Amino acid sequence: MAFNFIRAAAAGAAIALCAAGGAYAAVNLPALKIDKTQTTVSGLSSGGFMAVQLHVAYSATFAKGVGVVAGGPFYCAEGSVVNATGRCMASPTGIPTSTLVNTTNTWAGQGVIDPVANLQNSKVYLFSGTLDSVVKTGVMDALRTYYNSFVPAANVVYKKDIAAEHAMVTDDYGNGCSTKGAPYISDCNFDLAGTMLQHLYGPLNARNNATLPAANFVEFNQSQFISNHGMATTGWAYIPQACQVGGSATCKLHVVLHGCKQNVSDVQQQYVRNTGYNRWADTNNIVMLYPQTSLAATNSCFDWWGYDNANYAKKSGPQMVAIKAMVDQVSSGGGTTNPPTNPALPAPTGVSTSGATANSMVVGWGAVSGAASYNVYRNANKVNALPVSGTSYSDTGLAASTTYNWTVRAADANGAEGATSAAASGTTLAAPGGGSTCTTASNYAHTMAGRAYVAGGYTFALGSNQAMGLWNIFLTKTLKQTGPNYYVIGTCP
Repeated sequence: MAFNFIRAAAAGAAIALCAAGGAYAAVNLPALKIDKTQTTVSGLSSGGFMAVQLHVAYSATFAKGVGVVAGGPFYCAEGSVVNATGRCMASPTGIPTSTLVNTTNTWAGQGVIDPVANLQNSKVYLFSGTLDSVVKTGVMDALRTYYNSFVPAANVVYKKDIAAEHAMVTDDYGNGCSTKGAPYISDCNFDLAGTMLQHLYGPLNARNNATLPAANFVEFNQSQFISNHGMATTGWAYIPQACQVGGSATCKLHVVLHGCKQNVSDVQQQYVRNTGYNRWADTNNIVMLYPQTSLAATNSCFDWWGYDNANYAKKSGPQMVAIKAMVDQVSSGGGTTNPPTNPALPAPTGVSTSGATANSMVVGWGAVSGAASYNVYRNANKVNALPVSGTSYSDTGLAASTTYNWTVRAADANGAEGATSAAASGTTLAAPGGGSTCTTASNYAHTMAGRAYVAGGYTFALGSNQAMGLWNIFLTKTLKQTGPNYYVIGTCP
């Protein structure tokens, strides 16, 4: 799992036998009753970088929060293995944090990642061992600085006072705290999983220290969501009895991402079973999802520098798409999905558009009594990164000659929103010089070129979000670019 393995060629390795419970045949991931507002993610090392990618790129899904152990800022490597093994591990003074923040904002404006406004209420838990010789504490310092641009400081906990090497820390399992080596789990007399989960979710019931039911460990068919791309054919989940199909509870979901050299083929089920997450899950109705890389992945790492795909940090990255599809599948059995609301706040009135340019529009509305701020939605997607204190907002990054609909919701001091306003429409001006560019290609090729993205196994045009059908090499569509990073299904004259 240590990142210095990235520098070496991957050695051939025999697939190890699974621990107890591995004899069960893999099943399709079940559809459970999950409160979709309570979905979080955490990870160690390459899994930590991947957890940040998921949290930022899919912030609408993981808005509740993230836990990061020995990871780094979003898009830290910028597609370069030299950056990955250098500044993002050993030379953190070279991390261009402000540039990475700008990239995040730009990509959010383009729609290739979710709006950064989703992060403003997230909880973030960061951990770095003082002896970590692989991902230096300075890298985690840079991650905290990065999150300061999007998450209130009061929502961030950063623990870096334990003399731990590069590992997932527990209070009763693993190597000595100062040891660096497989399975990269260390007994440091600190319950990191429990502390992290309690920051993300608030007070929890005491953990179950007894032997957990074998039937709660589920090996699921990961190839249902992805083939190759460094991902294994099966993954693992821990599903408390009350959360299983037919159970009475609506449950939370936490995605756990292992590090390099730490998947089931490398360390058997130690990361799945012995990192401390499941004991808290069992008594608090939290489903634990453990996606798995394969031995075909570079040193069994999740892709956080582009070894598999240039779009690795965007919503269209193949590993990102697959994990999001797993989350969607396991959460599809029902449950609470609505954000917090304040029914006392009425809908803003007088919503209007003005000041159109080829790529922007000003949206205005009347003040609402009792409102602390406002949120603006374009075609039902929230567009403001921070709460709007006034009664107008300039929406940018739009496509030329395109009609949009905007609505506005007032919010109280706690961020709870009131009723949605009536929609106001507006059309942007034509782009200087006019003209369009059309490309005919497979849905797979469109996503690889950044003209489309994938969600739940289906392809959607970038910008317009028009449905294009299944993501594969067989379906062919023509996409017309009508603005910067904006495509529609159609043809050119």
